Amino acid sequence: MDVFIIGGTRNLGPGIVEELRGRRCRVTVFHRGVTASGLPGDVERVLGDRGIEADLRRAVQGRSFDFVVDTTLYTGPEAELAARIFSGRVGRYVMLSTGQVYLVRTGTKRPYREEDYAGPVMAAPAGADHADWLYGVEKRAAEEVLFEAQDLPVTVLRMPMVHSVRDHYQRIGAYLGRMLDGGPIVVPARERPRLKHIYGGDVVRFLGELVGSEVGLGQAYNLSQEEAPELAEFLGELARLAGCSLRLVEVERERLEAEGLLLDCSPFSGRWMSELDSGRSVREFGMTYTEWREYLPILVEGLLPTVRETPPRYKKRAAELALSSD
Repeated sequence: MDVFIIGGTRNLGPGIVEELRGRRCRVTVFHRGVTASGLPGDVERVLGDRGIEADLRRAVQGRSFDFVVDTTLYTGPEAELAARIFSGRVGRYVMLSTGQVYLVRTGTKRPYREEDYAGPVMAAPAGADHADWLYGVEKRAAEEVLFEAQDLPVTVLRMPMVHSVRDHYQRIGAYLGRMLDGGPIVVPARERPRLKHIYGGDVVRFLGELVGSEVGLGQAYNLSQEEAPELAEFLGELARLAGCSLRLVEVERERLEAEGLLLDCSPFSGRWMSELDSGRSVREFGMTYTEWREYLPILVEGLLPTVRETPPRYKKRAAELALSSD
């Protein structure tokens, strides 16, 4: 099978490449060249910007593909460009989307199901929430363009936070760095967020299941682990695996935001963190999800060497420590 990946060098990308190569696919990766790829020698690499039509047309060069994975599609105009170029020449076009498409809806309840997508979208909020709202709205626009495109068999994968050793947001690494320095982790007071996330390896595995299948064309699927531990429980296990003690200090959210400490001090304390019902993927594909206590040791082992050398999201750590001692 001939596969084309847009993106493919960060977070999930290398794992997707390996999964599809393992299924004897011929893989082409189209990326900007900003991130060192480290891709195997038999993977064709084409450099360009997916937002520039000439670049994307040159990358495709009149070819057709059995399978396209779009890891970097964020807006309606980007989706319109992709539809113009790929309609009529792909067997399945997979867009990696987000649970945030549900968070901008009104009148829905957690955990969100695929059926909760349709309906009114909330008005644009002011202030710090606007960027997260816009992200969800623009992802919705991109999805809708693809689903409405002619002769473009689409499958959309909606995901919550994705955990992998290559996570460029360095969220788990941010917590590990603070545990390793022996100081407290500062979190918003009286908040007990539940973490219904997903292991990156499960996303990669689901993509492998889609290759060569005709199930799910024209459909969206939520991908998510089943459990939803509280933040303190998750961090307690993270500390145990790292051989550290855990100390949480609660500070009013308003003060943390005023000091510019969120979300670096606690990346899982954001207001825009989705919880998804993955029942459709289980029913239609027999999908199983890795439990968080099973994947966390893999992440700790992979992240610790880098975190020890350069703790991520650490620029205002001194201010966190000062605030926690007030």
